Amino acid sequence: MDNLLIVTTGGTIDKVYFDAKSDYQVGEPQIGRMLQELGVAFRFHVIPLLRKDSLFVDDSDRQLLRATIAAQDEACVLVTHGTDSMVETARVLAGIEGKTIVLTGALSPARFEGSDAEFNIGCAVGAVQSLPAGTYIAMNGRIWDPLKVRKNVDANRFEAIG
Repeated sequence: MDNLLIVTTGGTIDKVYFDAKSDYQVGEPQIGRMLQELGVAFRFHVIPLLRKDSLFVDDSDRQLLRATIAAQDEACVLVTHGTDSMVETARVLAGIEGKTIVLTGALSPARFEGSDAEFNIGCAVGAVQSLPAGTYIAMNGRIWDPLKVRKNVDANRFEAIG
């Protein structure tokens, strides 16, 4: 991998909470800071495309994401995305020629101690470097085919379907 393209769309991974009532907004993308602090041995650049909770990501946002990724030179692409509509977005990104695209996110904000954000990002970075061209989801320590996974809201985790 010569260079990793990272496109951020918001989601829990970037949420900032303001009070005990869980009032929040999607803040600055956290992934660049996290990768720098970890001292990764690859180049990357971040395109902060959206700052939305994934419940509010719509078809036009997904088409913008698809066009943005398709227009870049990098073959390895990591997308940070909220978990509620990650599967739907991954399905829209399928079929972009010559690219390995891995979507990941977090079930708790990256700023929180004990967040799964770092683990999921690490899993996604490994996946994007080793998988063939295609679109994948990296969550809960697994790599998922977007056509064979769903988010189980009650269990707060991703699981196989079919």
